[in-house]
Amino acid sequence: MRISVTIITLNEERNIARCIDSVLSFADEIIVMDAGSNDNTVNLCKARGVTVVFQPWLGYGAQKNKVNALATSEMILSLDADEAVTESLKKSLLEIKQQGKLGYYSMNRLTNYCGQWIYHSGWNPDIKLRLFPKETQWSNDIVHEEIILPEGHEVIQLSGNLSHYSYYSREEHLARANAYSILTAKKYHQQGRACSFYTPWTAYLGRFVKMYILKMGFLDGINGWHIARISATSNHFKYSELRRLNKKSRSNE
Repeated sequence: MRISVTIITLNEERNIARCIDSVLSFADEIIVMDAGSNDNTVNLCKARGVTVVFQPWLGYGAQKNKVNALATSEMILSLDADEAVTESLKKSLLEIKQQGKLGYYSMNRLTNYCGQWIYHSGWNPDIKLRLFPKETQWSNDIVHEEIILPEGHEVIQLSGNLSHYSYYSREEHLARANAYSILTAKKYHQQGRACSFYTPWTAYLGRFVKMYILKMGFLDGINGWHIARISATSNHFKYSELRRLNKKSRSNE
């Protein structure tokens, strides 16, 4: 059984070399779809002999479906550029490959935040379905895309972690979280979700209490505090933006 590794990129020079290097020993094919990086991302990919194709940004789900359609193997391992396969996960992937077991496989993603591995805060365990047959599709969502799992198919979790090098600074975390919040608010607005005056504030409080207290973020030290704080702030922003979009729509009616 062959495995194609597919990766989408945009200005990922900090991460892409580590990602590619982690799969070189077992991948039969590596395809990177770049959305127009202006840093050293493409050069780092080409230096490792991987296939690089260019595609203007379509949205997360559509971009991943586009690159997956280029794969020639029976199975696809879909990775983000800021992820890397650990040795223990690589062992599991090699076993699946040698046994030729087509199917749907998930793995736990362990996140590194500002140089610290996060074991609580609702970020661990973080189970991701990333190994699947070529014909599988991602949902066409602009953000928070998911694998469309055919009815009746089970998902088998592999041993070993997928390393996720998420944020190098808290400022980066806040900026990206707010960007995701804008996209999610747009998605919710398109779905017709309502949002009251109180929703942003209850969303803020609920997210902070959940991550810092219920999910024991306090055990992650000062970074656990900042993860909960920034996540709560972006949650407030998301629903404030949804409320703004809903109000704008009503005024245009």
